[in-house]
Amino acid sequence: MENTKTIKAEDRNAWVFGFTPQAEIWNGRLAMIGFVAALLTELITKQGVLHFWGLL
Repeated sequence: MENTKTIKAEDRNAWVFGFTPQAEIWNGRLAMIGFVAALLTELITKQGVLHFWGLL
């Protein structure tokens, strides 16, 4: 018997732990926010993120 969780269509934004479609949706959303934040940091400071943090 498989151990799967059934998520209703209206719960696709639910915060579910593990390798689930909902977790992958949240992972993608947070990655996009991080990418935009890195771009804004570069545009505002006129230097790369690693230089901004002092890593290079």
